[in-house]
Amino acid sequence: MRALTWQGKRDVRVETVPDPRIEKPDDIIVRITSTGLCGSDLHLYELFGPFIDPGDILGHEPMGIVEEVGPDVTALAPGDRVVIPFNVSCRDCYMCDQGLHSQCETTQVRERGCGASLFGYTKLYGQVPGGQAEFLRVPFGNKLPIKVPEGPPDDRFVYLSDVLPTAWQAVEYAAIPPGGSVTVLGLGPIGDMATRIAKQRGAGLVIGVDLVKERLTRASAHGVTCFDARMNGKDLVAAVRDLTDGRGTDAVIDAVGMEAHGTPFAKAAQWVTGLLPDAVAQPMMEKAGIDRLGALYAGIELVRRGGTLSISGVYGGAVSPMPLLTMFDKQIQVRMGQANVWRWVDDILPLLTDEDPLGVDTFKTHSMPLEDAPKAYAMFQAKEDGMVKTLLKP
Repeated sequence: MRALTWQGKRDVRVETVPDPRIEKPDDIIVRITSTGLCGSDLHLYELFGPFIDPGDILGHEPMGIVEEVGPDVTALAPGDRVVIPFNVSCRDCYMCDQGLHSQCETTQVRERGCGASLFGYTKLYGQVPGGQAEFLRVPFGNKLPIKVPEGPPDDRFVYLSDVLPTAWQAVEYAAIPPGGSVTVLGLGPIGDMATRIAKQRGAGLVIGVDLVKERLTRASAHGVTCFDARMNGKDLVAAVRDLTDGRGTDAVIDAVGMEAHGTPFAKAAQWVTGLLPDAVAQPMMEKAGIDRLGALYAGIELVRRGGTLSISGVYGGAVSPMPLLTMFDKQIQVRMGQANVWRWVDDILPLLTDEDPLGVDTFKTHSMPLEDAPKAYAMFQAKEDGMVKTLLKP
């Protein structure tokens, strides 16, 4: 089959690799019809090379048609249409029973001290072959896939793999009061969708912050009050407080994560680490890694006293410094973590109708063949051509 493989920093290639096969009785094989390009994929493209091997298959936002099922699979049959959550969860263990599918005890990567395995990610999360490919082996075939109806285009459902549950959880964790206010930092796929979900769930004021003009324009069209992140930090805080009786918003969602702009020292440290041999870089990142924290620090300033900071942007630093004095003084509540996809499926599915209240049918900005995936990665990294969300078609 054809699949997108990691070969080095900013070097991904579509190659011919062996087809996946049934390995356990409850496995299924899915023929991929659409697969998304995620901001987290750029972390592999740019930062996490020490934890990836050349030839690893990327991608964790797939959907498609069941091609083959193992002998123990009874919930699905060949021909069924399914979306595959990005976290590999059994849905039967203690953590899954708590709705914490990203902490699944069956697939936790204990040797690395990490949570549930993820499709198409690093050794930290199981190094499971990903879905930017023609076919994908999926374990837990009776429990993990999300069966969706025939008829509507893939665009209606593919975001159940990651974008929708991640944005939904970000809003849920933000605990925005009815009619309340929220600032969303970063208007990439997750931040953009989080603004839509916040409005749909009754937020009275939704503010979006980004530095890409096209993203600001896109969010504004959905009724979001937008500010350019390049304005002076004090001016941004003042502008938000002017809209909130001088307090700041009830909640802030950080949808940026480790690739925030600013903090030149942290940026330089990440760049240098990426040049080191894996044997040196891995322990450095695990024990001494730091992030660029511009968005996180901004969120702490922008949220009102007693408000909530919801972090959906991925951070990887082991020793990133936090302004605990300010956080304690402002009595900020903080919630974060990988999305627990299946926890939110029943809440989201009723919204994926022809009325399309979240705008999923038109959410993508680009559709490209899988063979053009290297070009798509480069464009997304450079924020070219207004790219926010790309679907790859094998």
